[in-house]
Amino acid sequence: MAEVTLENITKVYGEDVVAVRDMNIDISDGEFIVFVGPSGCGKTTALRMIAGLEDITEGRLYIGDEVVNDLPPRDRDIAMVFQNYALYPHMNVRENMAFALKLRKTPKDEIARRVEEAARILGIERFLDRKPKALSGGQRQRVALGRAIVREPKAFLMDEPLSNLDAKLRVQMRTEISKLHNRIGTTTIYVTHDQTEAMTMADRIVVIKDGVVQQIADPQRMYEYPENIFVAGFIGSPAMNFIRAHVERDDGDYAVVFGRTRIPVSRELAARGKQVYGRDVGEYLNKEVILGIRPEHMEDASLAEDLGAGSEQSVLEVTPQVLESMGSEKYVYFEIPREQAAHLETLEEMTEGAGSQEEDAGEVSTETTGDMMVARISAESEAREGGKIRLAIDASKIHLFDPESEEAVL
Repeated sequence: MAEVTLENITKVYGEDVVAVRDMNIDISDGEFIVFVGPSGCGKTTALRMIAGLEDITEGRLYIGDEVVNDLPPRDRDIAMVFQNYALYPHMNVRENMAFALKLRKTPKDEIARRVEEAARILGIERFLDRKPKALSGGQRQRVALGRAIVREPKAFLMDEPLSNLDAKLRVQMRTEISKLHNRIGTTTIYVTHDQTEAMTMADRIVVIKDGVVQQIADPQRMYEYPENIFVAGFIGSPAMNFIRAHVERDDGDYAVVFGRTRIPVSRELAARGKQVYGRDVGEYLNKEVILGIRPEHMEDASLAEDLGAGSEQSVLEVTPQVLESMGSEKYVYFEIPREQAAHLETLEEMTEGAGSQEEDAGEVSTETTGDMMVARISAESEAREGGKIRLAIDASKIHLFDPESEEAVL
């Protein structure tokens, strides 16, 4: 195992196509870190530079204490698991798993031991004599993982290894990979565009947009304290709602106001925002802000047990346009009336790619276009399409963003 350090890493194709810009990441020994972002953001390019499959234009890459910029892939002591499995079709499972060890002239008894152990860990002992064409997608993925495990590398690199699997199998393999990492503890760098995978598997997440790292944090901190609009919209499902609002005085404190809806900002919340982001809500008094509300922080007001102080001013009355029952909860899609909210014209650009989910992963995909919003409410709600519903907003969970810099304020 080893630490992996990216120091000012940049990748430029041709003269002006910058795929990765000034990337700085310290990956600890034994850490499971996930690179996540929309397609084309540079996450796979970064992984391929670590693997040695792409040249580094600028910066230095360390594996352990060694600068490996000029080392060929075979000398970096890493193992890569590809999206398409990359198994040799003419070899059986045992031969596929043993191939890299044979090239290293590893003793036969050692090869046999490693292959058998990896097969046992992955539950594929009975498939060792089968060819890849006789295996299911999940079984092939296990073989690809086994081929990486037997090498006992310093680090595993995984490039969207679950994207070719169906929804149920993807969830199962997600759990298996996490269990595998907990068992062997090898440094793992995992690339995906699915934020659900990132949230459930990672020790830390690296959110990337247009080749630039947006935020690095553990999943819970990234969910609770996104540093900008893009991260806020990317992490969480369904995606965070955004709406233009402004800040006003509220009995010595502050309130965020849009239309007839007024959300109090408690002193505790303002102090927490200042501590985390270094910004004072008071700087935005009588100014415009971007209000962020996660769907799960709105509830049918008739079911909310305690709306807290100022609750009457933190209720939003809407008309559901689409209602999706998920069994344990409901998703309510609605529009903010034009007299209550002006559309933020640049918002779609700010959050481009954010909140995207794989449809076959069973996730709800929604974009904040126009004034469309979504609330995730209790299954017991009697809300109906075309009717009226009052949504209670959890004022302690709101987010505020600067409309110019897109950085978080609260």
